[in-house]
Parts: sequence; structure tokens; C-alpha cells
Amino acid sequence: MKQIPLLLSMMTTLLAWGAATAQISIDEATVRPDRVRFRDEMKSTSVDAEYFSRARYRAERAAIRKERNYLEIGGKLQGTITSYNDPWIAVSGGDNSIAQTASFNLRHVFQKNLFSIETRFNANLGYNRVKVETTNDAGETTSEGIWFKTQDELFISTAPSFKLAKNWSYGSTIQFRSQFVNGYKSRTEQERAGLKSRFMAPGYLDVSLGLTFSSPHPKFPVSINISPVAMSAVFVENATVRGNEWDGKKGWQAYGLASLDATSKYEGGSSVQINFDRTFGKTGYLHYRTSIYSFYGWITDISQGNRINGYTDYKNAYDKWVEAGSDPKKMPHLQIHPTVRWENTLDIRATKFITTTLSFQLYYNRAQNVAVQTQTLLQVGLSYTFKNK
Repeated sequence: MKQIPLLLSMMTTLLAWGAATAQISIDEATVRPDRVRFRDEMKSTSVDAEYFSRARYRAERAAIRKERNYLEIGGKLQGTITSYNDPWIAVSGGDNSIAQTASFNLRHVFQKNLFSIETRFNANLGYNRVKVETTNDAGETTSEGIWFKTQDELFISTAPSFKLAKNWSYGSTIQFRSQFVNGYKSRTEQERAGLKSRFMAPGYLDVSLGLTFSSPHPKFPVSINISPVAMSAVFVENATVRGNEWDGKKGWQAYGLASLDATSKYEGGSSVQINFDRTFGKTGYLHYRTSIYSFYGWITDISQGNRINGYTDYKNAYDKWVEAGSDPKKMPHLQIHPTVRWENTLDIRATKFITTTLSFQLYYNRAQNVAVQTQTLLQVGLSYTFKNK
């Protein structure tokens, strides 16, 4: 009887184990085999060893600008002072004087492929001071130092051109010439009645279109510009200058204008210009520049009526025309003659900052004077020239 409880206990244990086994059983699952593929979604970028450098970019741009541009800037300051005391003047004579001249010049050339443009700017201004004796209405003579200009010129030119062949190019040349300050008849007539020139009185404008030949030889750097079509203009914008009289002529006549009320004159024709510019020696101790410009207004000559060739005949005919009532239709005209301007400059450089300059200028304009005008200057002083290459 004691075995019955033992059997019951064993049967209860078996039943509890079967129930637990049923709770943790796992069903069998079937899996279908499939091939796994991997894709690369990232884009590849090649990395070069070279990279952008702003400093390098600026250096390359500066090198290109230097290759395409040539710049030359120069300046001169020259003067002379002479001084004597009264005993010296009383015994040996002499006169205290001061002479000063300043000049500035600039030359710029830009060239890209077949196109080039050359720009020039020259400015010269000179004064001297000497004693001048003047006598007033009462007969009293006084001596005083007076400043009087000896040199005054403003010159600007530009010449754009396109290369046509190895030594030939075609383009235009534009030149403007005037002065800075007032000019008078003499040292003792520096008043309004003695005014004979000032800025744009006169002013000259020359425009030409044609061909230019440039010598290929470095030892003979000459250029010749031939312009079949050219224009030359004269401007006298100050009424006082036009109305004043010197050398027996009114100002408007001296500058070739048609009348007192006319402020400008235009002439059409042809022009020729020859330039030569060379530096001698490795150190550039000698620099010679020369320029010849000639204009002939044959186009205007053809269209003019009542032309008279001789200046004396023209003056007589003009006086008769004034006496007859000044009929504009019968006004006589002086036949236009070629104008010539020849400029020469020789610089002898003793040191880097000391230069001797010899300049000579010849000018012929029959409308202003039947004689040839010349000017010669010899100057020694300080100078400096900058070149970018």
C-alpha cells in the first residue's frame, strides 16, 4: 500500500514535464536560398596634386600685364641762378637772374595680338626772372625783377593701330597741343591788353588715318606714318586774344581764323609724320628723339573761293574788302600752304640723376608768319626716368 503514493507521485511528475515541453517547442521554418548583391552608392573624385593658389594667379596676371604694357615716365628739373652785388654791377656790369624749367613725359604702349595703342603725354614749363627798367609818364625810371615765361607746352597724343603685315600697320593718330598759362607780348606788357596766348588760345588738334611703316632694325627705330585723309583744327577760345594786336596783326589773323567772331578753323587734307627714338650705349648715356610732322590742307583749298597765293596780295585784298563793306561772299582767302613742325631732343646723361638736354624746334605756318620760327634750348639739371621693362 505504501507503493501507491509513490506511483502517484511519479505519474504527477511525468505529466508536469510533458506540459512544460509543449510550451517551449519551436516550429520548423523553411528558408528559400537567395544570392546577396552589394552596390556602391558613393561617387569617386580624382584628387590632383595641383591646387588653386591666389598668389600664383596674381603673379601670372602681373606677368601678362607686364608683357602687354610698356610704361616709361620721366621728369626733369633744371635751373640757373646768377647773382651780383651792387659794387660788382657798378664796376663790371651784370644782372641778377633766375631761370627755371620743369618737364614731365609719359609714354605707354599696350599690345594684344594684332592690336596696339600708344599714348604720349609731354608737359614743359619754364620761367626766368630778370631786372627790367621801366619809365613812367613823369620820366622816372625804375628797375624791378619780372618773371616771364620762356617755355610752355602741353602735348597729348594717342595712336591706335592694327598690324597689317610684318612691318606695316593701319590706324589713326590723334594729337592735341596747347599751353598752361598766359603769354604776353613782352616782359613790360603783362596785362590784359598785352595778352597773346593762354590755354586753348591757341589749341591745335590733328587727326589722321592711314598706314604706318616701322623699321625692323633695332639700330634704326624709325616709323613713318602716311595719312591720305587728315584733319587739322585751330581753336582760339579767348576773345581778348583774338582782339589784341601784335606784329601788325590782330590775334584772329595771327592764328589764321576767318574773322574776329570765329573761334576755330578746320582744314582737311593729308599728313605725313616721321618719328625716330633711340638710346645709345648699354647705360643709355645718350638718348636722341626727333619728330617731323607736316600737314597740307589741299581738300579745303579746293573748296575755297577767292584764293590768293601771296601774303602781301592777300593783305591788300583784305583791306580793300573791309573798306568795301566786308561782304562775306567776296571775302578773300589766303591759299593754304603746308605746315611743318620738326622737334629734336638730345639727352646726355652724366649720372643717373644729372642730364644735359639740347633741344631744337622748327615750326612753319604761313597762316601765322611767312618766316620760319625756330627755338633752341640748352639745359643742365636733375632728371629721372622710370621704365617697367
